[in-house]
Amino acid sequence: MAAKFEVYKDKKGEYRFRLKAGNGEVIATGEGYAQKAGCLKGIESIKKNAPNAEIVELD
Repeated sequence: MAAKFEVYKDKKGEYRFRLKAGNGEVIATGEGYAQKAGCLKGIESIKKNAPNAEIVELD
């Protein structure tokens, strides 16, 4: 099974997303958004920018 984004409403009525790995484990979560469109834009931003993100170790 491939990774997937799940969009849902939290207890406060805000839209959130979680990214699940192929094994069903949650590997990332998003902030709360008032509008579903904002949540979907957040997902698109991650999909677009993550391949270019550098890893910074803050030891």
